[in-house]
Amino acid sequence: MNEAQPKLRWRRATASGPQNNCVEVANLPPRQVAVRDSKDVEHDCLRFPAGEWSAFLGAISRGTL
Repeated sequence: MNEAQPKLRWRRATASGPQNNCVEVANLPPRQVAVRDSKDVEHDCLRFPAGEWSAFLGAISRGTL
């Protein structure tokens, strides 16, 4: 993300612990999700429509990936 982007509230799973080796996500307007690697926060993030991100998480939960 570049400097023109608003400050995002990044979050990660609480089970990830204090290590800096996890995926972080943040909500983006309108109805998008940003995803980044916590070890490399200076690089661009990936963006997904919120519905696609939700479907991805659902597939992981169901074990269908």
